[in-house]
Amino acid sequence: MKNKFNIIKSTCVPLPLENVDTDQIIPARFLKATTKEGFGDNLFRDWRYNADGSKKQDFVLNNPKYQGQILVAGKNFGCGSSREHAAWAIAGYGFRVVISSFFADIHKNNELNNFVLPVQVSEGFLARLFESIAADAATEVTVDLPNQTVTNEATGEQEKFEINGYKKYCLENALDDIDYLLMNKDKIEAYEKKASAK
Repeated sequence: MKNKFNIIKSTCVPLPLENVDTDQIIPARFLKATTKEGFGDNLFRDWRYNADGSKKQDFVLNNPKYQGQILVAGKNFGCGSSREHAAWAIAGYGFRVVISSFFADIHKNNELNNFVLPVQVSEGFLARLFESIAADAATEVTVDLPNQTVTNEATGEQEKFEINGYKKYCLENALDDIDYLLMNKDKIEAYEKKASAK
């Protein structure tokens, strides 16, 4: 189900690793599926579970003190292959926002297409956010899409972030590309009728 995106205030799950690629986000052996269901169960599968299926206790998603709708990740998140399944897994797990200092372009767009907001911040802001979460797992972050701001509530530090205007509109109105086209069907048909009459 698609939810309208406005302001999200949440605790965070920290993943202070750089160059996390899409094969680490969702291993290739899970790519045979053609629907989005169940992908959240296999997010970071090889980091979360041992070969026998038991949980790796030292991985952050298995630590009950870290919860929330925001994943805070290191620089160059989502590099590697262009698989959209990585964004399916992030959304399927329940994350609405990923904060990083840099995203691979294709993965960034895949997140947006799956109603996950990638928030790119400065390296300094990201470092201080990791420090806040390490000091207190209850640290909250507020992501304000209408005003395009992200705030570390532990320190009060705030930054602006960029987002494509069309994608912002789609997130705020819970529209995917097809929904948007259908919403504008009459305008498109009127334009085509006018163009063909010339």
